[in-house]
Amino acid sequence: MLKPTKSKRLRAGDAGFAIVASQYNARYVDAMLRAAQAEFKRAGANHVQVVRVPGAYEIPLVAAHLARITSEPDRQLAPSKRISAIVCLGVILRGETVHAAHIGEAVSRALMETQLKYEVPVVHEVLLLENEQQARARCLSKTHNRGAEAAQTALQMANVMQQLSSKVTCSSLRL
Repeated sequence: MLKPTKSKRLRAGDAGFAIVASQYNARYVDAMLRAAQAEFKRAGANHVQVVRVPGAYEIPLVAAHLARITSEPDRQLAPSKRISAIVCLGVILRGETVHAAHIGEAVSRALMETQLKYEVPVVHEVLLLENEQQARARCLSKTHNRGAEAAQTALQMANVMQQLSSKVTCSSLRL
């Protein structure tokens, strides 16, 4: 059962964000993208970079590139240009073969490896769905939009990582 998306009062501060969104299944992905952008705007994010890629399979390459360039120690990026979290949006609809499952597994593994390697949060909303009914419920609905949820997660993770990178003790963390 789908739970309604609850809008939280989150603030972006000076955190920068990136959204990597597939062009394939554009009707659904575009709706998630609009919801994510609205959530970032509501949080006061001043820097949100959107990169469009042909399909879900191409998302991890761009996410890894963005994570790498933002985490390079010799790259002197202004705080507003640093990427504090990357949101990945895509929709994979199952067909008659196992191709969709292979794409979904490869994307999931690559996104997980990227965030661990570069220590930049990568929010995975590349949805592997059974049918268009599920896509409509998760992407087109104002009450269950996975794009809004992804942006909220990115905002929360940017805050967590900022707290962890500050010289704080474990007892002072407010997660």
